[in-house]
Amino acid sequence: MLETWRNINRRTRWTAVAVTFVWFATVFDWVWGGLIPDPTLLFATAATAMAIRMRVEYRRRHENIIRFWFAFTVSIPVFWQAGIYFSDWLEFDELRGYIARGGLATFFITGLIWVVWGVERISQRLEAERRHAFNLQATLRHESPVKTKDKKSQAKIWNPLDPQAWYYGQKAPRLNQSLSSFVSYCVTFFLVCIILSQFRGCTQYYDLPAGGGVTETVQRVVKVQKIIRKKFILNPYSAIYYNAPEIDEVKLELSEVTAHQYNIGDGEGEGAGFAGGTNKGSVGFFRLEYAGGDWNQDFGIGGDMNMLIKYTELTGQNVAKQSKAVTPSQLKAFDKVRCPPLLYITGQKNISLGNNDIKILREYIFDKHGMIFGDNGGSRHFHNQFLAMMQRIAGDVKPVRIPADDDIHMKPYQIPKVPIVAPHGGVESLGWFKDGRWICYYHPGDIGDAWANGHAGVSAEIWNSSYRLGANIINYAHVGHSRWRIAQQKSNGED
Repeated sequence: MLETWRNINRRTRWTAVAVTFVWFATVFDWVWGGLIPDPTLLFATAATAMAIRMRVEYRRRHENIIRFWFAFTVSIPVFWQAGIYFSDWLEFDELRGYIARGGLATFFITGLIWVVWGVERISQRLEAERRHAFNLQATLRHESPVKTKDKKSQAKIWNPLDPQAWYYGQKAPRLNQSLSSFVSYCVTFFLVCIILSQFRGCTQYYDLPAGGGVTETVQRVVKVQKIIRKKFILNPYSAIYYNAPEIDEVKLELSEVTAHQYNIGDGEGEGAGFAGGTNKGSVGFFRLEYAGGDWNQDFGIGGDMNMLIKYTELTGQNVAKQSKAVTPSQLKAFDKVRCPPLLYITGQKNISLGNNDIKILREYIFDKHGMIFGDNGGSRHFHNQFLAMMQRIAGDVKPVRIPADDDIHMKPYQIPKVPIVAPHGGVESLGWFKDGRWICYYHPGDIGDAWANGHAGVSAEIWNSSYRLGANIINYAHVGHSRWRIAQQKSNGED
């Protein structure tokens, strides 16, 4: 490997070192530090410069093929992390996952190729030096190379790069050396990945929008508009008949207006939001991706996003640009405190979750103060599946009917009756109550269809009430999580 490094000219070597250092410093700051407010321009500049350099090296690959592959190797983490950053910046979560996995696989294969090539190169050099030494000794002693080889020292060789090392055996030392190098590389690579996964940089964060407010029932004000029609003075002796209104007729026009007399949120702060939030935070909508059913019905634009758009309209709080789907393992990757307060689960078939998935959901509810929002998307079977899932998660906590006068039905919007699109699991909402809060709200009548484009053909009264109920549940989970975060911060400060 040192010989390879020497084959690359000094300018290229130190340019690569400088670029690599700056690049990894940028990635480190992006993932861990946060000193650079917006690294977008830096990522774009570095990726563009690397692309130009790669094109130059590709044209000159016949002059020095080693230098070309060295530049290619250096470019992998640059393009890999730039792709992750920009897909995350644009909130293309699915693309981000493909780039993350594809980049890791490419990095693994490239490193393996370098290891195999380097070991083989050094092995050939050591054997060539050994043959040269044998021939030189034979010449000096006027003996044949074969006899000299038979008389060589029997000292054990410990160098793993030498195929004649004693632990490779005598039958197939080169094959054993290759297999040993492959296994060693794989073990080292995966150990490094495991170690890095324990650092903070691999943890996801969910920040609430900064602000404040109170969560009280939004008062509906009825304005009375008095419209006095013109008076007509009629001649009672006229031969013409007038179908005229009565004198001084008054028409009362009633218009119901929602009056926001306060910011919707929790705590002291400017604008609608939460005292436990940050300026970069926003209210998001997360749904669980699971095996066995159509978890993604009405997902994204035309469904979840309609609810988010309506939520910011009803509350004034800042919302995310896109709704997101997370698997249990992705949910686990969130920070113990800065995690999504609400997880939406819907479908109409089986809910297939393993024991480890159930453990993650239990930790999400009880350790991370999360809340589940269940929605029956189309069958009595899903109703039974959801109840069975919650029994595995919540244990002894039993579902109960949520009263109409509960805060979750009253604040910030009063919901006199649970809006039902189709009574797949009944007409009453069920809840799981633990430690002074609802840890799960289950809607039996496909509220997600009411949010979707077309509103499943239901009346405006039902889909408007469905939006308001959704806003109540989202706000309820975020208010509770904001207060819990503040309590956690105080507790950590005392410790």
